[in-house]
Amino acid sequence: MSGMAKTRLIATVLVLLLFMPLLAGCWDRLEIDDRAVVLGVSIDEVSNQEGEEEEQEVSHVKGSLPPPSKGMVRIGVQIALPGRIPLGPGEAGGGNGETKDTVWVISVVGHTVDDAFMNLQQQISARIFFGHLRVIVLSESVAKKGIENINDFFRRNPEVRRMAWMMVAKGRAEKLIEASPKLERVPTLYLMSTLENSIRMGKFPKNYIGQFWSNSSKLGQEGFLPYIDIKENENVGVQGLAYFRGNHLVGTTKPAEISGFLGIRGVNPAGYRAVVQLEKDNSNKTVMTNVTHRYSRINLDIKDGLPRFRILVELEANLEEKINGELSIDDPETIRRIEQVQSETSAVFYQNVIRQTQLKGSDIFGFGEQVRAKKPGYWNKNIGSKEKWQEMYKRLEFDIDVNVKIRRVGMNAM
Repeated sequence: MSGMAKTRLIATVLVLLLFMPLLAGCWDRLEIDDRAVVLGVSIDEVSNQEGEEEEQEVSHVKGSLPPPSKGMVRIGVQIALPGRIPLGPGEAGGGNGETKDTVWVISVVGHTVDDAFMNLQQQISARIFFGHLRVIVLSESVAKKGIENINDFFRRNPEVRRMAWMMVAKGRAEKLIEASPKLERVPTLYLMSTLENSIRMGKFPKNYIGQFWSNSSKLGQEGFLPYIDIKENENVGVQGLAYFRGNHLVGTTKPAEISGFLGIRGVNPAGYRAVVQLEKDNSNKTVMTNVTHRYSRINLDIKDGLPRFRILVELEANLEEKINGELSIDDPETIRRIEQVQSETSAVFYQNVIRQTQLKGSDIFGFGEQVRAKKPGYWNKNIGSKEKWQEMYKRLEFDIDVNVKIRRVGMNAM
């Protein structure tokens, strides 16, 4: 065989070897029926006495392999039942006990999140799979004690998507994954769609779990999560923002104060309404406006050794409702008066929203990141760490100007 022929033969063999891995097929496949597909997880506190009565010694043995000394948690898991999840509009609907036909809710206890899931795996035959996890619900008491262990477990798991939602529940978190909402057969999907529809309607910022982790890890910013509650008819209400300092929940806002965060950050679309009373002692001159668009600009200076922020917020609004008949809104002077009053009250409102986060040292707006970006020399010399920024944030002053423009007053201006 000539040298040229040998070269061609070797080249052909090498090419075939390169294609061999592609011919292996699904060598590591796992049938969906062999997976326990987790859709939602709830995490609640549990007393040591109650937990010790329920726990299984799966990852530890008392006396020889002692468990962690930290407090125990209860993990509630919503597992999809194969073949029961609705696939189209014809199969939609919910309530009337139908939730039990689509998902299986089971709870276990453990000393840590990983320990609890080990106990869960001991009770079910299929391998736990987090690839379709959509919602993680924390109770308020768990969030206040700290979520470092929770973040660590889910961040290390490669199956967990960064587009999932983490939220803080008012009261017991397990109630939310046990609920049977009327509009959806799968409670987890109802929780997820509630938040995503709020984003589309301009009522909540986009803040998936990946964004929360990113903000929490920044030196000049803190993370926040949706603060939710379940109502009497098992519908879910977004009660505000649950804001953190490091890994600990330190405060919550009211529902209307979400618009304060959105306005300062200039998030669009806008979707909140506001009551505007033109005279303090005269409720007969009151209207309701609907903000449709926001724009914000934040300027930074160093004054007296501290960062000083000047925030300009511009709002476009429609006149939604004239609450009584004594006010004539076809007069340009009346419209200008509405714009002036709403501008003044909005400035105070935004100032109060910032102030309540300052009291807790929780900069969810990311002002510290602006200092790092625009004044890196000042940051490195005077701050340099997350802890120092948390303390400095409490002492900052903010100048806020708001400019409201009424664009539409409706068809009837009588």
